[in-house]
Amino acid sequence: MSRYSGDRVYRIAGKYIEIAEENGLKPSQMALAYVNSRPFLWSNIIGATTLEQLKENIDSMDIALSGKVIEAIEKVHEENSNPAP
Repeated sequence: MSRYSGDRVYRIAGKYIEIAEENGLKPSQMALAYVNSRPFLWSNIIGATTLEQLKENIDSMDIALSGKVIEAIEKVHEENSNPAP
Protein backbone atom coordinates (compact mmCIF):
# COMPACT_ATOMS: atom_id res chain seq x y z
CA MET A 1 0.00 0.00 0.00
CA SER A 2 2.96 2.34 0.50
CA ARG A 3 3.24 2.53 -3.27
CA TYR A 4 -0.05 4.48 -3.35
CA SER A 5 0.52 6.70 -0.35
CA GLY A 6 3.85 8.39 -0.99
CA ASP A 7 4.43 12.13 -1.21
CA ARG A 8 4.77 11.94 -5.00
CA VAL A 9 1.37 10.31 -5.39
CA TYR A 10 -0.33 12.94 -3.22
CA ARG A 11 1.43 15.77 -5.05
CA ILE A 12 0.30 14.50 -8.45
CA ALA A 13 -3.23 13.74 -7.24
CA GLY A 14 -3.30 17.29 -5.91
CA LYS A 15 -2.63 18.61 -9.40
CA TYR A 16 -5.65 16.73 -10.75
CA ILE A 17 -7.78 17.98 -7.84
CA GLU A 18 -6.71 21.56 -8.60
CA ILE A 19 -7.77 21.18 -12.24
CA ALA A 20 -11.16 19.86 -11.17
CA GLU A 21 -11.77 22.56 -8.57
CA GLU A 22 -10.62 25.37 -10.89
CA ASN A 23 -13.27 24.19 -13.35
CA GLY A 24 -16.14 23.69 -10.90
CA LEU A 25 -15.94 19.89 -10.95
CA LYS A 26 -15.64 17.20 -8.33
CA PRO A 27 -12.39 15.27 -8.89
CA SER A 28 -14.29 11.99 -9.32
CA GLN A 29 -16.61 13.54 -11.89
CA MET A 30 -13.70 14.97 -13.84
CA ALA A 31 -11.93 11.62 -13.84
CA LEU A 32 -15.02 9.75 -15.01
CA ALA A 33 -15.86 12.40 -17.61
CA TYR A 34 -12.30 12.16 -18.94
CA VAL A 35 -12.55 8.39 -19.25
CA ASN A 36 -15.95 8.77 -20.92
CA SER A 37 -14.43 11.19 -23.45
CA ARG A 38 -11.97 8.60 -24.79
CA PRO A 39 -13.11 7.45 -28.26
CA PHE A 40 -11.97 3.87 -27.71
CA LEU A 41 -13.99 3.38 -24.52
CA TRP A 42 -16.98 1.05 -24.40
CA SER A 43 -17.61 1.04 -20.65
CA ASN A 44 -16.64 2.85 -17.48
CA ILE A 45 -16.60 1.17 -14.09
CA ILE A 46 -17.68 3.32 -11.16
CA GLY A 47 -17.50 2.75 -7.44
CA ALA A 48 -19.40 4.43 -4.64
CA THR A 49 -19.93 3.81 -0.96
CA THR A 50 -22.59 6.49 -0.45
CA LEU A 51 -25.63 7.65 -2.39
CA GLU A 52 -23.97 11.06 -2.80
CA GLN A 53 -20.95 9.45 -4.47
CA LEU A 54 -23.21 7.37 -6.70
CA LYS A 55 -25.09 10.50 -7.79
CA GLU A 56 -21.82 12.31 -8.56
CA ASN A 57 -20.63 9.32 -10.58
CA ILE A 58 -23.87 9.07 -12.55
CA ASP A 59 -23.93 12.83 -13.16
CA SER A 60 -20.50 12.57 -14.79
CA MET A 61 -22.24 11.06 -17.83
CA ASP A 62 -23.60 14.52 -18.66
CA ILE A 63 -20.28 16.35 -18.31
CA ALA A 64 -18.38 17.31 -21.45
CA LEU A 65 -14.89 18.48 -20.54
CA SER A 66 -13.56 21.53 -22.32
CA GLY A 67 -10.43 21.30 -24.42
CA LYS A 68 -8.67 23.37 -21.75
CA VAL A 69 -9.47 20.80 -19.05
CA ILE A 70 -8.44 17.86 -21.23
CA GLU A 71 -5.16 19.59 -22.09
CA ALA A 72 -4.45 20.24 -18.40
CA ILE A 73 -5.18 16.60 -17.48
CA GLU A 74 -2.97 15.31 -20.28
CA LYS A 75 -0.14 17.69 -19.32
CA VAL A 76 -0.08 16.30 -15.77
CA HIS A 77 -0.13 12.78 -17.19
CA GLU A 78 2.73 13.51 -19.62
CA GLU A 79 4.85 14.83 -16.76
CA ASN A 80 3.90 11.95 -14.43
CA SER A 81 2.85 8.94 -16.48
CA ASN A 82 3.36 6.48 -13.61
CA PRO A 83 2.81 8.26 -10.29
CA ALA A 84 2.90 5.07 -8.21
CA PRO A 85 5.67 2.87 -9.61
